[in-house]
Amino acid sequence: MRALLARHLAQMQAQTPPESCHALPTDALMAPGVVLLGLREDAVLVGVGALKTCDGYGEIKSMHTAAEARGRGVARRVLEALIGAARAQGLPRLNLETGSGPAHAAARALYGKAGFVTCSPFGNYRSDPLSHFMTLRL
Repeated sequence: MRALLARHLAQMQAQTPPESCHALPTDALMAPGVVLLGLREDAVLVGVGALKTCDGYGEIKSMHTAAEARGRGVARRVLEALIGAARAQGLPRLNLETGSGPAHAAARALYGKAGFVTCSPFGNYRSDPLSHFMTLRL
C-alpha cells in the first residue's frame, strides 16, 4: 500500500506546484481519524482511497488507481466504499479537493456521477485556480 500511495503522491507533486498540492504523505494517511482503504484484484492492490474525519464532515483524500488497473471500475468501487464508511460514521457530508485541469477531468467526472457537486473551498483550503472543490450530502 505504501508503494501505491507513494506513486500517487509523486504523480500529484509532478502535476501541481507545491502551494497547490494537497495530497497527504503516507504517514499522514496512517494517522488517527483517517480510514485508509485498499482494493485488491487477485491479491494485487489496484486502488486506494482515504477518508479523513474533520470537524463535522469527512474529506476524501488520496484516491488513486494503479495505472495497470484503470478503466475497470476500481476508482468507482473505492469511492463507493469511502462513501459507505462516511455514512457508517454518521457524517452529514463528504468533501473533496481535486485538480481543476485536464489531468483531473476523469476524477471530477467520477465524483459527479456519484452525486458530488461543486462547492466553495472548505476547512483550511483557499480559493485556487488549480483546485476544484466538491461536496456530497449523505
